[in-house]
Amino acid sequence: MDQAPGSPQGPEDQGPAQSAPVCYRHPDRETGVRCTRCERPICPECMVSASVGFQCPNCVREGAGTGVSPTASRPRTIAGGTVTADPRLLTKVLIGINLAVFIAVRSSSSLLNDLVLIGEWPPAPFTPTEGVAAGEWYRLFTSMFTHEAPWHIAFNMLSLWWLGGPLEAALGRARYISLYLVSGLAGSALTYLLESPTTASLGASGAIFGLFGATAVLVRRLNYDMRPIIALLVINLIFTFGWSNIAWQAHIGGLVGGLVIGYAMVHAPRERRNLVQYGSCVLLLVVIVGVTLLRTAQLT
Repeated sequence: MDQAPGSPQGPEDQGPAQSAPVCYRHPDRETGVRCTRCERPICPECMVSASVGFQCPNCVREGAGTGVSPTASRPRTIAGGTVTADPRLLTKVLIGINLAVFIAVRSSSSLLNDLVLIGEWPPAPFTPTEGVAAGEWYRLFTSMFTHEAPWHIAFNMLSLWWLGGPLEAALGRARYISLYLVSGLAGSALTYLLESPTTASLGASGAIFGLFGATAVLVRRLNYDMRPIIALLVINLIFTFGWSNIAWQAHIGGLVGGLVIGYAMVHAPRERRNLVQYGSCVLLLVVIVGVTLLRTAQLT
């Protein structure tokens, strides 16, 4: 954001380090897909196409491969999301929304002024009539999709494509969009709290840094090499604090939000998965509302 001018797994389902689901027939292979009948993790070699999703070889032999149990679930990702035909659909939609808003604000400066995040306007000694403190809370949300400079939206959309696609595939659509929106709002709230109330901010950077945080958690969960994502994150933080006219508050707020939600998404126990995952989003939203109320009280 820039300133504007199911049941627990059995022992055979878990790897030696219990770091990520592994195929129950090939313990050296991590996987995010489960059999639709017994829900045991299965790798691509063990997947047998069924009328809905995939079954493991054992279930195919026992049921002759016909139909699935009425209570069977569709294949699930590592976070419990449903495996979809197009794992980048929401990422494409988010990019499309950002591009549409960019085109709109380039053609109307008045629209840009209505969408950016600003605490209050005009400044003293005039009576503020615009801004979050004046009741325009929607700016915390609309600023996440607003860009003015071509280089700004280009950088953010490339980052969204590189980070968002793999995360959407790993988390599932509902969890992914929750992560994106709540992380972006966390960045907006911290900007509103710490930035000058008359300074306008905009951009998807808070949400993008949320994706950075969640990606780091996921990479750690899968025991992959952490060095590439850490190096990329450090480079972005250097730009955050070394470049003028960058709202570092949005980056840090989004990053913290992404780390918290990402950890809840990939480490939630299966028996309480939805409660932990969506409960963490709700709790963070409560914090965001509290921060917004606090800053509004300071300004009014």
